[in-house]
Amino acid sequence: MTTHAPQAAASVTLPASLDEAVAALAATPAAVPVAGGTDLMASVNAGQLRPTALVGLGRVREIRGWQYLDGHALLGAGLTHARMGRPDFAALIPALAAAARAAGPPQIRNAGTLGGNIATGAPSGDTLPVLAALEAMLVVASPGGGRREVSVSHLLAGMDMLRGGELIGWVRVPLLHAPQIFLKATGRTGPGRATASVALVVDPARREVRCAIGAIAPMPLRPLEAERWAASLIDWDGERGLPQESLTAFGTYVATACVPDPEVPADGGEPPKLPPAVLHLRRTVAALARRALGRALS
Repeated sequence: MTTHAPQAAASVTLPASLDEAVAALAATPAAVPVAGGTDLMASVNAGQLRPTALVGLGRVREIRGWQYLDGHALLGAGLTHARMGRPDFAALIPALAAAARAAGPPQIRNAGTLGGNIATGAPSGDTLPVLAALEAMLVVASPGGGRREVSVSHLLAGMDMLRGGELIGWVRVPLLHAPQIFLKATGRTGPGRATASVALVVDPARREVRCAIGAIAPMPLRPLEAERWAASLIDWDGERGLPQESLTAFGTYVATACVPDPEVPADGGEPPKLPPAVLHLRRTVAALARRALGRALS
């Protein structure tokens, strides 16, 4: 990738381990970590970012694979979307694999990484609603060799931020024997930036439906009341299917929660109407949620 920036980065550090990368960031607070660079270079090309130092993560092999740990998959932050989209990974976490395959054209999927998707936190990040619905945790590397866990949802909501010198090392995702679905709507044919997306998990072990809506807000949205309502309708000990009217009602419930009506004015007058574009977005969210739950229960 090239840049039209008038000034290049003054220094580039290429550490060989995660702890070395953390030490380099701690030593140079203005340094920017870079893995695939798909979001970083877009910001540089747009003139939104002028890094004075870069810490490249391409040589940090320990965060480029995954392993099993106590019923979880410990996913390296350096995993590319292309790698997560392969069949062996899809057998473990199918919704995350589907999101990775939908992340864009091949050149983006080959370069973009899971950790970069999370750290950038762009609303349209395809993996983010999946991680929110799966209630994934981050293993963050801190200066001095420390490690701490942070909820993905808390990080995206700004409730627990990365501190100076910290890096996302791994993502801990529960391995569920449960249906999980990812769907997205784009403004054009083929892989593209999501206008709305949904990740949905039907978890028999916990008798829960978990749903996260992406791309329509700065962070994935969890319609908790709609989740509980859908879970209350499912016969967990028998056939788990729901009639079409219940699926439609769930979609409407989710869409209304995530794209709410305007507030009633204090003087009791007529509330303003939603603009046509917002109404279209609400219908899109309703359709995605309805289809996701229907596929998960089929």
